[in-house]
Amino acid sequence: MDRKDEIIQMQNEIMQGLLNQRMQLLSEDLWGIKPVSLQDNEPTAPISPVFPTAEAAPTEAQQAEQKEEEKKQEEEAPAESMEDLKKELHGYIGLDTIKSEVDSLINWIEICKARKEHDLPTPDLSLHMVFSGNPGTGKTMVARLMSRIYKSLGVLSKGHLVEVDRSGLVAGYVGQTAIKTDEVIKKAMGGVLFIDEAYALTNRGGTDYGQEAVDTLLKAMEDHREDLVVIVAGYTELMKAFVHSNPGLESRFNRFMFFPDYTIDEMVGIFNMRCGKSGYTLAEGAEDTLRDILTEESKDVESFGNARGVRNLFERAIAAQADRLAKGEEEINKDTLMRLKSEDLRAALEDKKAEAGEKEEETGKEL
Repeated sequence: MDRKDEIIQMQNEIMQGLLNQRMQLLSEDLWGIKPVSLQDNEPTAPISPVFPTAEAAPTEAQQAEQKEEEKKQEEEAPAESMEDLKKELHGYIGLDTIKSEVDSLINWIEICKARKEHDLPTPDLSLHMVFSGNPGTGKTMVARLMSRIYKSLGVLSKGHLVEVDRSGLVAGYVGQTAIKTDEVIKKAMGGVLFIDEAYALTNRGGTDYGQEAVDTLLKAMEDHREDLVVIVAGYTELMKAFVHSNPGLESRFNRFMFFPDYTIDEMVGIFNMRCGKSGYTLAEGAEDTLRDILTEESKDVESFGNARGVRNLFERAIAAQADRLAKGEEEINKDTLMRLKSEDLRAALEDKKAEAGEKEEETGKEL
């Protein structure tokens, strides 16, 4: 080997060593693997790049085991007492008819259980339900409570709630909707599957894939009736059309609960409840302003949204209060921090109207 070849070989060795070190440092940056320390004057041997092994992240088997353990813990969690659940139910503002119907349903289930314990005939427990009413009337809130009530009664093993709408069930290609719906059903097993605006599954017509979701759902309701409850919800008239669109739906959904709009007094109560929980109070005269705003805004139920509208108004009001106090025109102390004034409520309303105007303008531009 002549001198030229020796120099080339030395350069190659140096380059290889530098490359190996760079790979080690890159591995450290990416994966947290520290480079092997090199002794002084020790020749650099080629080092294979180090990449994370399967042990760096849980394997599919480990993930499955973890999910199984979580499921076991959920099932073993003690059920809440029926007394506490009823107390929570009757602590809700309004919903008097719903409270009465839930109490009656609890009594019926308990009597059916007692008859079964005494070897007496019992009717099939069909607990799937239709919740109808305008937005913000408490449908989702009551559905969550029902899942816990069913667990307390021993009807469901886990008592959780999985909430979806059409987009969570329907896919864009033939055959995929059934798979997507089945995955949601598996998540809901042992609890309540709550489908909001369920009528959107059947009112598209033509070759829409919503019917595929309905067919998959109906089969699951029959096959897993011992540990799955389905609650569908939406506008009253649309939900009637949904249930009557399919004989299978009519036979499985035979419990209907209508959620009426909140009265002005009830919405004022909801606003005051939010104030109390968040450390706010209404200043003198502010409740009259609140009533005037709620009376006017609730004329358009769809736009305002009942309790949802009250929540949005409250959140805007406390933001308006913060803007007012930030101007430094009055002392900031505990009392002023807690007090919501009429001007805060009016500012909240103006903010809502301005946002609605901006959205309407954007929609016009898109069209």
